[in-house]
Amino acid sequence: MPVEPDASADDPHTVLRTDPVMADLLERHDLEPLDPEVDEFERLCVSIVNQQLSTASATAVRKRVWDVLDDTVTPERVLEASTDELREAGLSRTKVEYVRNVASAFQERDLTRAGLADRSNESVIDELTRIRGVGRWTANMYCIFVLQRPDVLPLGDLAVRRGIEQLYNDGDDLSRAEMQQIAAPWRPYRSLATRYVWAEYES
Repeated sequence: MPVEPDASADDPHTVLRTDPVMADLLERHDLEPLDPEVDEFERLCVSIVNQQLSTASATAVRKRVWDVLDDTVTPERVLEASTDELREAGLSRTKVEYVRNVASAFQERDLTRAGLADRSNESVIDELTRIRGVGRWTANMYCIFVLQRPDVLPLGDLAVRRGIEQLYNDGDDLSRAEMQQIAAPWRPYRSLATRYVWAEYES
């Protein structure tokens, strides 16, 4: 069983390099830095627009929806926009409902980085998944890319699971418990390690 390192005094890359497989990924991939100023509400809306769409389709729909919103992606503007306009832009009736649910939630609760700063990852996920249309996968993406939580391991993501299996088990199936064990040396920087797994899987 892997021994979890004491990472308290180490930087993320130093910790990840203790895993030889991950050390190789660090050499092969140059990740884009995360945007510390990303708008929380807009990013959650993007996640909903992207659901079950190819990258190209999602980009096209998102552009048309943003045009409807006059590039002002705020809860107020989403709630003011007509259903017909949003549908014509390419959102399904269900997705119109979901983005409005997110807009109402942002008006009712502080779901920003500051508002969630003192909450654990699981507490944040519980809070976000109260919103109809936001599942655990979307909540995990919010934790990684918006809140920029350092230690998230989204095993609900198929690409993460397949990537770990390819890198650590020649593509053969692994249980989630086995994946948790493989990822133990990455603590407390499993979010960054996950991004390297994605980069390798998509390359």
